[in-house]
Amino acid sequence: MSELSVNHLLGIKYLNEDDIQLIFETADHFKEVINRSIKKVPSLRDITIANVFFENSTRTKLSFELAEKRLSADVINFSASQSSVKKGETLIDTVNNILSMKVDMVVMRHPNPGAGIFLSKNVKASIINAGDGAHEHPTQALLDSFSIREKFGDVAGKNVVIVGDILHSRVALSNIFALRLQGANIKVCGPKTLLPKHIETLGVEVETDLRKALNWCDVANMLRIQNERLDISYFPTTREYTQQFGVNKMLLDSLDKEIVIMHPGPINRGVEITSDVADSKQSIILNQVENGVAIRMAVIYLLASKIK
Repeated sequence: MSELSVNHLLGIKYLNEDDIQLIFETADHFKEVINRSIKKVPSLRDITIANVFFENSTRTKLSFELAEKRLSADVINFSASQSSVKKGETLIDTVNNILSMKVDMVVMRHPNPGAGIFLSKNVKASIINAGDGAHEHPTQALLDSFSIREKFGDVAGKNVVIVGDILHSRVALSNIFALRLQGANIKVCGPKTLLPKHIETLGVEVETDLRKALNWCDVANMLRIQNERLDISYFPTTREYTQQFGVNKMLLDSLDKEIVIMHPGPINRGVEITSDVADSKQSIILNQVENGVAIRMAVIYLLASKIK
């Protein structure tokens, strides 16, 4: 298989296992490219990509922009906070205005779930969802799985626990879809108030005891407490959350085996994980960041090849 089954990357739930493997094989190639002295390839010299961010983002936006430039695409950046959206312009009008400048692809982050799907049905461009509300964040899940594959050789059969605010996390949902497609075993762990009702229907197990979860897993993906999304108090204090669901070096060293620590960033150091865990040899957080560029290059390249 040499092309994706989809014309947009709206969510992992629209991909199949072959799509994921194709993205990974393409990312392997691009990872070699970005580690060369000349880090650019002329693959997308004729493609123009707009990064349209209706929510603040530093790492994801930088990662996409770097991926686009490594592929030699023309890039325009659009920040909604400084735009006509504030004056009442609709999403479709905003994007159509950008497309009238002959843009081929739109990378969009939006606070509303389903914004990318809505857009893909209403505008003529390839859409990449860079996060829509608490719904999905497909490229983050792909780079997380790619990092696990790089570490262990395969994702199938690995035990992965996702720890923290599952309720508000688009990273958790996309990861669950991606890991299940590849045959991993998944548990979620966090305060009951931050676990969605009926989460088990997604094929995951719930474990509320962090130590048990860590002793079971090969990989712990530690999610950030998203204070900006917590409209009410879901746990008494941050300190109490950290005592129950934070990982420190003492806890890590007391486990029955050595596990791998991941984090989608940005890290609240001392809350989800302590600095000595984030910077330990068991952490692959910086590998995730590097792999993010390769994965985004792969996704952009594969979608661009379908633009007629």
